[in-house]
This record gives sequence, C-alpha cells and structure tokens, in this order.
Amino acid sequence: MKSKEEILKTEYSTAFDELRKNRMYVSHFKYGFIKPNAQNHCVDYIETLEKRLKAYKETGNTEFMADIANFAMIEFMYPQHPKAHFKATDSHESPGLIGMSTKEMEDFKNDIIDY
Repeated sequence: MKSKEEILKTEYSTAFDELRKNRMYVSHFKYGFIKPNAQNHCVDYIETLEKRLKAYKETGNTEFMADIANFAMIEFMYPQHPKAHFKATDSHESPGLIGMSTKEMEDFKNDIIDY
C-alpha cells in the first residue's frame, strides 16, 4: 500500500497550485478583496467559472483551468449559492464520472473472470 505522499506525487499538481496562487495574487490588484465582492454580489463567481469553462472548451488554454479552480475556491470560501453547504458524500451520492475509469474497467474485467 502506497502512502498518501507517494500517491500525491503522481496524482496532484503543485505546479497547478503555484499557477493558481500567482493568479490570485495578481487578481487582488485588479479586482480588490474577494470577500466584499462576493458578499455584495458584485461578481457572480459561479457564472464566471462557467464562462471560463466555456473559454477552455473553445480554446484549450489550460490557464482557464487555473481560473476555474480559483473561482471554485472562492465559491467555497464565500458561497453565493443559496443552498451552499459541505457534506462528504459516498459513491452512491456522487454524480460520478462520464465514461469509465481504468480502475472500473479492471474491476469489471475481474468480476467477469471471477463469475
């Protein structure tokens, strides 16, 4: 069994975090503090996130992915959604993936072989 640190070496991107942090720093000078913008509903962070996702789908520019992550973080910090809450969910409550992961394929294959 691999440790959390070993798994995160290949399953997490610290470079992505650095890109996000740099953008948050620069954005502070462009847009000001997040909290008053969020609490006064000056900026709709969910719509802005969706706008960036559309731009990514059109261009493939991964900079938009860092923006998306930042807007998701802002919504997490200062939720604007009227039903915002955090509740850890299990697999049965998760909306799941579109497609099938390699792990799911392997499990499916093993289930057939064991049958």
